[in-house]
Amino acid sequence: MLARLTPLALLVLSPLANASECGDVTIADMNWNSATLMAHVDQFILQNGYDCNAELVPGDTMPTGVSMTEKGEPDIAPEFWSNSHKEMLQKGVDAGKLRFAGKAFAEGGEEGFWVPKYMVEKHPELATIEGVKANAKLFPHPEDDSKSAFMTCPSGWTCQITAGHLFDALNLEASGFELVDPGSGAALAGSIARAYDREKSWFGYYWSPTPVLGRYNMVKVDFGVDADPAHYESCITQEDCTNPKVTAYPPSAVNTITTESFAQKSPAAYEYIANRAYANADMSAMMAWMEENQADGEIAALEFFESYPQVWTQWVPADVADKVKKAL
Repeated sequence: MLARLTPLALLVLSPLANASECGDVTIADMNWNSATLMAHVDQFILQNGYDCNAELVPGDTMPTGVSMTEKGEPDIAPEFWSNSHKEMLQKGVDAGKLRFAGKAFAEGGEEGFWVPKYMVEKHPELATIEGVKANAKLFPHPEDDSKSAFMTCPSGWTCQITAGHLFDALNLEASGFELVDPGSGAALAGSIARAYDREKSWFGYYWSPTPVLGRYNMVKVDFGVDADPAHYESCITQEDCTNPKVTAYPPSAVNTITTESFAQKSPAAYEYIANRAYANADMSAMMAWMEENQADGEIAALEFFESYPQVWTQWVPADVADKVKKAL
């Protein structure tokens, strides 16, 4: 799709001198695929739709949050996983320096236990945890086929703690399952890829949005209960929890954070930031595309505009959408 774009079209992402309606805006360009894609999309829309002089600045979660709170810059952090930094961010909000503008991901960060869709198509009961437990033999352990395998998070990751506690709460060991540590995040992703390429069985923990779930069609297993955020926080996330109960994973808060000064100075631009949120499936697909094409955030933004007009045109008024389309 990008072959149709001329070099001139690519230049539109560079800052414009005239930004009389909105003024100068700085956007944190963080160093992972989803965040840099968001930053470039925001820059393009603010630049061309709202006449902002939008500039990208390097960012990372903690230093960006501290800088926004203490120095009032950058103006926008498009993707901020806020659960781990609640206290710092709330202090900024309480001091009138920050705003939680909206959700970066419409469904929040999504965690769960997953099985391949082709397995569910053959055995629909595998969409539920009770169906998985009743059919444990469909998931043979790679080293001992008398047991069944559950792929967990690598050692040292927080999700190893949460997945382990839910493994216990769901009583999966009694059904014959054993925790399998993949050793690394790359190995965990690779285990899904190998299973999918050969249409083999797979059951384990993963999260979204990610390139893996954009590339491979997986079904999140229904635990049969709603999320209990209080128990999840007080027990499931704690290594020393001794009495874990079954709970669905609560969505992880992934917010767009802005400075209060940006929200006050540029209300129309702020409204766009507050309105836009990416569906996890769309972002996973874009992240997979970025990996497959070795694309940076700038090129990925152009791909997003071209492939998802039905999404981004809903984030802005019609006249702004028209301006962005002309810029493209």
